[in-house]
Amino acid sequence: MVIKQVFFNHRGGKYVYRMHTEKIRKLCTGKFNAVKEYLYEMLESCPSEYFNDGPRGSCLRFNLVDNTVIVTGHGVSVLAKYGLEVNRERFSDAHSRIQSFMLENDNNTLAMEVPIWLLPKEFAGYKALFKSDGVLTGHIDILRIEDGKIWVWDYKPNAKNERYATTQTFFYAYMLHRRTGIPLEKFRCGYFDHYYAFIYKPSKEFLLKLQKQRLLI
Repeated sequence: MVIKQVFFNHRGGKYVYRMHTEKIRKLCTGKFNAVKEYLYEMLESCPSEYFNDGPRGSCLRFNLVDNTVIVTGHGVSVLAKYGLEVNRERFSDAHSRIQSFMLENDNNTLAMEVPIWLLPKEFAGYKALFKSDGVLTGHIDILRIEDGKIWVWDYKPNAKNERYATTQTFFYAYMLHRRTGIPLEKFRCGYFDHYYAFIYKPSKEFLLKLQKQRLLI
């Protein structure tokens, strides 16, 4: 099968992690081979116990990024528009329509609902920031490789009204950086709907900014 999938019950929610083996074979070479290894590992040995409690990337409520670029008519927005229409009969929710359409039809989309996590010992000042000793977890909506960069995308039905989506996607990228060992400089982040895409380059400077604000110790 070109597309492989596994179902996860994480914190009462059902997630369908799906990956496109042929696109992973073509795009995850050389410096991105670690992405391939990670995506395959999640098919067999995702540590689901991490996802039962602790902070969630989608629930972070503080601002972190201030260099977002707004793009109208971005490629992912065009794909979202088609996905909403084409997959209407297959799926009842917009997320599944768009994610599945991109995975099946976009040459750069590798996987959807990718499970990721960050252990407290992997981040200085973890407890002070997240107010918890539990593992930070999340699921990347769409993972793509394009123009030599790993793109972490999150679909937001009303993207222009989002306040904390940049913080969510930053930590998603940071978690995948820690899981794969690929430098954060090789990542790009964004969130989108079928009208707008909000994109930025993640940087460890964002974390230094938090330290200066004394959110971390």
